[in-house]
Amino acid sequence: MTVFKSSGKNIGFLFPLILLTFFSSCSARIDAVLMEGAAAELTVQTSLGPRTMALLNSMRSFMGEESETPLLDGPSISGSLVAISGIGAVHLNNTSPSALEGRISLSNVSNILADSNINSPFISYIQGSGYSSMVIILDRETAPELISRLSPEIVEYLSALFAPLVLGDTSTRQEYLGLLASFYGRPLADEIEAARIFVRIEFPRQISAVQGGSFNGRHAEFNIPLLDILVLEQPLYYEVRVNN
Repeated sequence: MTVFKSSGKNIGFLFPLILLTFFSSCSARIDAVLMEGAAAELTVQTSLGPRTMALLNSMRSFMGEESETPLLDGPSISGSLVAISGIGAVHLNNTSPSALEGRISLSNVSNILADSNINSPFISYIQGSGYSSMVIILDRETAPELISRLSPEIVEYLSALFAPLVLGDTSTRQEYLGLLASFYGRPLADEIEAARIFVRIEFPRQISAVQGGSFNGRHAEFNIPLLDILVLEQPLYYEVRVNN
């Protein structure tokens, strides 16, 4: 089995970048259609939980910021994403001050973070005998590099939530939840612990196996705890194998 960076001929797979876009969310759904040639179309929906929203609104008020500005600013996030190579177009609109939805077109996922200093690619295309697979590894090296490309609001929200991913510490899941509970109360910690990100991806060919999720035919599904991403106590590994 040979591992190499994804090239323009592979099917493409980019859900870690979109996950990072919604790190500050308490719920998110991502539906993706992947095509031959490394292009993809994604539909996204995301929103903040009520306790997270109350905390962030309190902080904004304390800092004297205008409350009319959406907590999740669709145009601001769109502008940050569209500046990343490999992304063709982004249209994210606010459905409320704490929720947004829209579409993201990926022109070539193989170019994502091509200009970074990451030692190993977080997207790898693996060619085996009778199948091909896309492997995603999200760890404490790749995730900060990804999040640095997003809007300042996302980084500010994660810092307010003491996310180990942003602060660079090595807290465990339970240590992080304990910190949240001690500063902001157990209800907010419980809200973060319960938050999930649901991802459904349609591949151009039949799927033979999935690690980190489930599949049916050409569709792979992932139900990812937000806490796992915020802490990254262990690297997150996802793989989808498709028949050649």
